[in-house]
Amino acid sequence: MKFRRTTALLLVLASGLASVPGIARDLDQDEALRLRREGVIMPLEQLMQHIGNAYPGSTLLEAELEEEDGVLVYEVEILTTSGVVRELELDARNGNILKDEEDD
Repeated sequence: MKFRRTTALLLVLASGLASVPGIARDLDQDEALRLRREGVIMPLEQLMQHIGNAYPGSTLLEAELEEEDGVLVYEVEILTTSGVVRELELDARNGNILKDEEDD
């Protein structure tokens, strides 16, 4: 009986995690393409211009489109000309840099 109660409690707790703020959801390429066609998000190429203004000559290493707390965000890793890897988060709607930190 104790096992069933514990299992039920774990299931309730696990199901509640889906609604916890701060959990990001990765968008697949089909969703990203649809959002771009609808004009909801900027193309990554345009966002790279914003990054190029802050870090001229930087190289794109990785980019992901995520939804964080209802906000569409590009999470981007770049390699600067000085050899430093930086992780940036950009608002996918307007290109504003939301986070900029050196990657560990």
